[in-house]
This record gives sequence, structure tokens and C-alpha cells, in this order.
Amino acid sequence: MSADPLHRASTPPRRTASQPPAGRAAGQVEVRRSARRRRTVSAYREGDRTVVLIPERMSAAEEERWVTVMLDKLAAQESRRVLGDGQLAERAAQLSEQFLRGEARPESVRWVTNQNTRWGSCTPAEGSIRLSHRLQGMPEFVVDYVLLHELAHLLVPGHGPGFWRLLEAYPRTERARGYLEGVVAADRLPHLSADRTG
Repeated sequence: MSADPLHRASTPPRRTASQPPAGRAAGQVEVRRSARRRRTVSAYREGDRTVVLIPERMSAAEEERWVTVMLDKLAAQESRRVLGDGQLAERAAQLSEQFLRGEARPESVRWVTNQNTRWGSCTPAEGSIRLSHRLQGMPEFVVDYVLLHELAHLLVPGHGPGFWRLLEAYPRTERARGYLEGVVAADRLPHLSADRTG
């Protein structure tokens, strides 16, 4: 069962604004220039894409250097934040205790790389939960929501009223749903090329 029909991840965008420098993790990098931005550079993940915000006046060489710096910075932050499969299973047990009276007991919980159209899935007969790798690096409350969503499916199949009652106990349900909807919507927007002429 998917995390929620409304929260299906869209297929990752096919067009790439620019490629990461050699030796960097694979993924799309979109550089957005702003006339209002004077000196600061920032970056964030949008699904499989990394968005780097830079001042408009920055040269191509400076852009390349800052993309490298920001990719390294994000990777360092995410390496501290991403849970391994064992930690993911521990987190599932904690969430089950805290929000589902410990009644949801999965046999296995793991990350998978073959779910690009949904955030998570659950097979109640096997007691298995799989989360899409696209969630890695997203805020902890979002990963917790998807994990809790799949745990609830171990107790209640489908998305009926009984299922949603289980999720009412999690205080960030609406915020997490909004975050995932935003990621899906952003993936559907047209992406401008980083190559600018004229």
C-alpha cells in the first residue's frame, strides 16, 4: 500500500539544469540566480534535485565552485541525518510505542531505491515496510510521518476513517502531508535551464 494516494512522489524530472561536478553524488543540480541576492549562497534538496541559490552577478567559475561547496555541505548534513536500515527499524518501534500503543510490529523496515512513484509501501501479510530513498535528507518529521503511515497499514488496510484516526495522534501529520505535496508540486513545475544567453 502506498503512503497515501495524495502523496505519491512524481517521477523524477528528466531534464537536468546542470550536472554536479565530477566526483559528486549523482543527481540534478539547478542553479537559480537572483538580482536581490548580494553575497549569500544557499542550497536545499527538492526530491532528487539540488537547488543552489546564488547572486546574479556571480561568474561561471564562481558558480561552479559554490555548487561544489554547497553539495559537500548538504552531503555532510545528510550523512549525519540519514538513518540506516537498523536505525529505521528502531525508529519504527519507537513510533509504534509512542503513537500506536506498540501494536504495529513490522518484521522488516528498510530503504529501497525502486520506489520513485510513492513514498512508502507496506505488505501486511509479510509485515514489511519499505521507504523510498527519496525521503532521505528530508526533515525527520516527514520521514516519521511516512513511517507511521506505513505502520498504521499493518493495523488497518486502506485509507478509511479508522486508518486516519490512528494518524490523528501524530501532531505533525498535516505539516508532513503539506511538505510532501509541495515536493510533488515542485517536481511538476517546468525547470529552467542554467544556461542563459543574451
